[in-house]
Amino acid sequence: MDERRWRRHGRGQAQTSLLPLRTPTRPSRTTLSNTVSCCYCDYKISALNTSLYHFGRKQAKLLKIWFSIGVGFSLTALLGVTLILVWELGNFLHLFHGSSDLSSSLLFGFSPQVYGSRLSVADAGYLLLSTLISVSVHEFGHSIAAASEGIPTEYIAIFLAVLFPGALVALNYELLEELQPFTALRVYCAGVWHNAVCCAVCALVLFLLPLILSPFYIHGESPMVLDVPSTSPLSGYLSPGDAIVSLDGKRIHNDQEWMETTALIDERTLQSSNLSKSFEGLAIVHQMKGYCVPTSVIEESNEMLFIENQSACPDDLTEFVAVQCFNSSKSDNVNIEDGISQRQRRHCLNAKDVVKLNKCGDGWVTEITKGSSCLCSQEEYCLNPVPLPGSIWVEITFASPYSPECLQLGRNSFPASGASDFSEHKCGGTFVFVGDLISMAHSVRLTAYQPRWGFSFSAHLPNILEKSLMYTFHVSLTLALLNSLPVYFLDGESILEVALCHFTSLSSRKRAKVMRACLLGGTLISTLSFMRIFFINFW
Repeated sequence: MDERRWRRHGRGQAQTSLLPLRTPTRPSRTTLSNTVSCCYCDYKISALNTSLYHFGRKQAKLLKIWFSIGVGFSLTALLGVTLILVWELGNFLHLFHGSSDLSSSLLFGFSPQVYGSRLSVADAGYLLLSTLISVSVHEFGHSIAAASEGIPTEYIAIFLAVLFPGALVALNYELLEELQPFTALRVYCAGVWHNAVCCAVCALVLFLLPLILSPFYIHGESPMVLDVPSTSPLSGYLSPGDAIVSLDGKRIHNDQEWMETTALIDERTLQSSNLSKSFEGLAIVHQMKGYCVPTSVIEESNEMLFIENQSACPDDLTEFVAVQCFNSSKSDNVNIEDGISQRQRRHCLNAKDVVKLNKCGDGWVTEITKGSSCLCSQEEYCLNPVPLPGSIWVEITFASPYSPECLQLGRNSFPASGASDFSEHKCGGTFVFVGDLISMAHSVRLTAYQPRWGFSFSAHLPNILEKSLMYTFHVSLTLALLNSLPVYFLDGESILEVALCHFTSLSSRKRAKVMRACLLGGTLISTLSFMRIFFINFW
């Protein structure tokens, strides 16, 4: 939160100021006392006053041009958020039919990824760091803009009001009142403008980060595991430093593709379960995952008779069922073995051996079947693993590029062929996960960057940089939008007041009424929107 304690520009009557009542001609060196109470505490900083003042005066011409651009941006932002406030009011009154949640998020720049209710300790640290950076950028903008106009800074204060952090810059209000309206706007709009520039810089650095780190890291080849908590279902299968190569045969290049692919498989499986049918006890393929199992393996497997559909497979074996597949190239689409009918048979097979076989069925993410649900030869059957209720069967292929075996081979890149090349050299392999796919995907921490020289703490550096930039972007965006709102106690109040001074056709009394109506309406609608976002995301 950014709070301003200035005398507002353009008001006729005298007001009591909360700032020191003196008009210094140069930066003040007065000793400051910090405030501490049960609900409010602050820390005042004046050590930078002289440096900021001299910098502002020395570069005054360039800074005035720079902050004049900021005036145009800030007035545009004020107009934009005002239109969103009108839209919000229409949603409250049921006059419009649009996405109220989207407009509220745009209004405050909130992102569930940053301001979500499930913030870890590390995320809270990133949020605190980004808040300090964003607030500092905002306040230094005001201070430098004022210095360029010849107004020194009294002090910069960082405060904590109840549980809400913030900052303010103290400037002499008498000198501010002497400024022309547009000149005052350069000072008032400087914070919003600097936060917007901070957002642009963060976005640019995020975009160029793979190029910047390319001498030291490989980017976008395969997501690397940074951490696998002991509570993760993948604990014991993946370790820090492992790289996820593919998911159900689909090549994965980064952590975003990992999340998108798991969501796609989960959605397709849900659709398949809703449309699945049974025909004479045989599984009919509709986006089902099958394996081409040779007849000899089936004959050697344990064939179980089921009573009331209860499985009797040992714990180390997995239940498979024959899939009725449709292939115009075969005259017989359903095969019945001699003896007991196929609909009474189930096959208990070792999943580790089965995943090495060719695939069939059209439930795989990749186009393995090329339009046909059967690719098995005449000596093979397409068998499908019997899913447990609420569980999904997926193959995860991984590599261990930093294992001793792989380091001896000098392998620092992964072929697109999949698991076979890794298994041959003991550099990785494939395992099957059966369970809740979405929770599994969120249970590991991944990064798209892989160190070129060994796995160490440096592997975490790109992830730290990415998160710091992302959090700073969102927090700075939030500060820019919040201070553009026409509400009390924020920059939007000062910007709106000075902007109304340019409407000379309005008398001072009418401008005061318009100002009061805008601030009351903006504060009320913003408060209601903020409360709704709070209850949606945190309650």
